Amino acid sequence: MSEPKTRGRWVALVTGAISILIAVAYLVLITVLDSRGPLLPPPPEAMGLGANAGPPAAVAAAPAFADAAMAPPRG
Repeated sequence: MSEPKTRGRWVALVTGAISILIAVAYLVLITVLDSRGPLLPPPPEAMGLGANAGPPAAVAAAPAFADAAMAPPRG
């Protein structure tokens, strides 16, 4: 009867050690990420909101119906 008790105790110890390792790794990760400084938003140009932000040249120069299958029916 002592065999299941000792096995359960080892399982509890290993599970606890894994849990503590995950917690320490999480704290290290948060510390590293937090030490990089405040999170800044992207510049307006990255969102297409700049003063001279227009459509990209390739999109603006492309015809509306480049493929004949996509052209509207005539008539």
